[in-house]
Amino acid sequence: MLKKSRKNGNLYFVLGLLIMAILFYSSSQTYETQSQISLLESVLKNEPFKESLNHVSFKYADDIVSIKEKGYFSFAEFFIRKFAHFGTYFLLGGSFFLSLLPKLKTTGFALFFSWLSATGYAGMDEFHQMLTQDRTPLFQDVMLDSFGALTAILLCWLVLAMKKKRVL
Repeated sequence: MLKKSRKNGNLYFVLGLLIMAILFYSSSQTYETQSQISLLESVLKNEPFKESLNHVSFKYADDIVSIKEKGYFSFAEFFIRKFAHFGTYFLLGGSFFLSLLPKLKTTGFALFFSWLSATGYAGMDEFHQMLTQDRTPLFQDVMLDSFGALTAILLCWLVLAMKKKRVL
């Protein structure tokens, strides 16, 4: 039963819906509710790699990201949050692709529509954040989400193509 559900894409569709629900719940929370600064302060109390990371500084959405500007723990949290963006949309894009491929039977269409769907959901999720108190919607986050989805989709496509040629 599980193998059939995976083969026809339904399992991946349900996984995609679950990820969407988690993202919706997450974007409805305020920044303060989601903040992991206190946890980072206890886990990283010795501020590992601080000296090496002191030289890292860049702009993200008109905001300077550096230890000097944000402080060590906010700097670390920034990367955790951005990895979460990339990672959740990586999973969402891969789920969409693997659920659409058996139904559309054309790799190009499955690739395009799964990427478009994940990117569209990323845009709607940022809009949802705009409606949430103390949240800042960013176009740059939509781009990061879209890139995460595209990475998973292309990786799935590559693995499936290699399997088809019996390389894996």
